[in-house]
Amino acid sequence: MIKVSANPAIDTVIKLVAVAVAMFAFVFVVMVPLYDALCDALGINGKTSAQAYTSVVAEVDESRTVTIQFMATNNEGMPWEFGPDVNAMKVHPGAVNDTVFHARNPLSEAMVAQAVPSVSPARAAEYFHKTECFCFNQQPLNGDTATEMPLQFIVDQDLPRDIRTITLSYTIFDVTDMAGGVAAR
Repeated sequence: MIKVSANPAIDTVIKLVAVAVAMFAFVFVVMVPLYDALCDALGINGKTSAQAYTSVVAEVDESRTVTIQFMATNNEGMPWEFGPDVNAMKVHPGAVNDTVFHARNPLSEAMVAQAVPSVSPARAAEYFHKTECFCFNQQPLNGDTATEMPLQFIVDQDLPRDIRTITLSYTIFDVTDMAGGVAAR
């Protein structure tokens, strides 16, 4: 074994620094792709597009039905009341569908929120197209007021036939401080 220095304390510090650098590299180089691959394999954390889908003319497939489940969660510390108008709906691939989520700010001061969507199973995310969604923009809301937030979507006809249920989940976050003083509507 080759000695780096005559002082064992310096050897230990060098080894610890090398381990710390290796751990840092592992987290940023290996963990992110590994996490994405694991999520894809397990069908969790389906990411949807943050932009509106431009609809193309397609024939509605009335021979099959897909159940869309809607879920709403508040991030820790978010006081709003937030939820879907309906918990589930049956849709035909290719058809344009509309639903509404409701939000109420029970506080006396205005707040700004941002909803982050997730689709499950993850492999269904590429076939779930939002043409209008409250998640595309921050949602300002005055104190002690409520609002309806529309969602319009299309399930692509190319959705694999073994996927019969898609869960669309939104988590709503308080982004008032990050919104930079944006006044509520």
